Amino acid sequence: MRILVVDDEPEMTELLARGLAAEGHDVTQAHDGIAAMSSTVSGGIELAVVDLMLPGMSGFELSRRIKEFDPTIAVILLTARQAVDDRVRGLDSGADDYMIKPFDLAELSARIRAVRRRDALHAPAHLQLADLSMDLQRHRVRVGGREVAMSRTEFDVLRTLVSNPSATVTRAEILDEVWDSGAHIDSNVVDQYVSYLRRKLHGASAGVRIVTIRGIGFQLVAGRP
Repeated sequence: MRILVVDDEPEMTELLARGLAAEGHDVTQAHDGIAAMSSTVSGGIELAVVDLMLPGMSGFELSRRIKEFDPTIAVILLTARQAVDDRVRGLDSGADDYMIKPFDLAELSARIRAVRRRDALHAPAHLQLADLSMDLQRHRVRVGGREVAMSRTEFDVLRTLVSNPSATVTRAEILDEVWDSGAHIDSNVVDQYVSYLRRKLHGASAGVRIVTIRGIGFQLVAGRP
């Protein structure tokens, strides 16, 4: 999972980043609201862990702006404040959860897993890009109304790309999403499945194509080769 950690205390930011990275997350750090929004706009952030007291922009304001930019990004606010009014204000700003310092990293990890489970319950049943549609419940792919047969792994790789239209999805992200972890899997397997998908999409005359971003990963974009 791609997580943004925002705290104006470098030691705290580094501590959280190391702990979350050790659990397999891809972590980006920021020390103020402007840098945090820049990382968010760059794309790919799925969850933000935001300290309430930030220079120039409060965690309340940053939470609100992140949600305005992309409502699907989960936000967990961190603060030393215990007042009920502050917790209510934090949740009203769009935050998905609220944790009071000090806390244990294991608790933060549990809150992150809980947020992901809630997101999964509200996940869309279908994905669509141009004439390509995916039924996520029945695991079916259609191009212009005609079904395209795919293995479960092909389906999962395609779903990862369709979920991030026009965004560059790294090989590591695909490995993590489809195979749970890329630690013991050769990243060339991703290229192999992308090759399978390209042949099937081309054979179905799909109005989408997979573009290779050299040295990084792949993009799924509308338009034929």
